[in-house]
Amino acid sequence: MAKTAKKKRAKIAFTPIEDRLLIQPAEGETVSAGGIFLPDSAKETPTRGTVVAAGPGRLGKDGKRLEMPVAAGDEVIYGKYAGSNVEIGGTEFKVLRADEVLAKLER
Repeated sequence: MAKTAKKKRAKIAFTPIEDRLLIQPAEGETVSAGGIFLPDSAKETPTRGTVVAAGPGRLGKDGKRLEMPVAAGDEVIYGKYAGSNVEIGGTEFKVLRADEVLAKLER
């Protein structure tokens, strides 16, 4: 049986505003389906990741905050070109709006 190592997440001083999310992208595949090792230049851009932090939600037309569809700890799928890449403490993250999330993965 293969063991999976869990990454430790450090506390991050980052608070998204409105309906924005801080996502830690999943690691890209290092081996193709045929068993060929892929160099960094051939890896696909990850389109899934884990929500690290979520903003409070945007304001609706009535002035009340709308509920966020995802929360910290949720695993999500997002568009290939969604959001902006940011580096915090030497780690790459994505900041994107909640409406750029395509799906929430249930386990």
